[in-house]
Amino acid sequence: MAEKYLTTPLSDADLESLRIGDLVYLSGVIYTGRDAAHKRLVDLLKAGEPLPMDLQGQVIYYVGPAPAKPGKPIGSAGPTTSYRMDAYAPTLIAQSGLRGMIGKGKRNDEVKQAIKDYKAVYFGSTGGAAALTARCIKTAEVIAYPDLGPEAVRRLTVENMPVTVINDVHGGDLYIEGVNQYNTEA
Repeated sequence: MAEKYLTTPLSDADLESLRIGDLVYLSGVIYTGRDAAHKRLVDLLKAGEPLPMDLQGQVIYYVGPAPAKPGKPIGSAGPTTSYRMDAYAPTLIAQSGLRGMIGKGKRNDEVKQAIKDYKAVYFGSTGGAAALTARCIKTAEVIAYPDLGPEAVRRLTVENMPVTVINDVHGGDLYIEGVNQYNTEA
């Protein structure tokens, strides 16, 4: 397990260098989106329409942040459960160039296969550390679907946001391999 510093957009070389368990400090622009926004994005792709942002090499953080306190760009920003985006993630990875997702919890086999096939990564973020994660967010701007309130798509600028590689381009799955390692050591 390594410690890495990456800046978006992510390149193939960035993705190929990552292994499950790596601690990554992510900087640059990332986007937010949850299930309602994902459905709209996939509907646009299916209709041949452009997305409201260029996702080539980009990362989506599965979050619906709390309102910002005065003088802050965003409120608490903890990850939501990722399986709610599993129906949409393979399409976004394959058709939009999305290369990273941040959330919590396991992904289904279709998402893990798309991660391998199209060179993407799934990062885990610590639930319960939402206020600390928010400190890494320097700017936040709603760019699409304001009617979704906290679930609107936002463009965030982050600095050294800590995430852990859960699924990598090599087919690794930290949830499976971590349990296997624990069982052999116990």
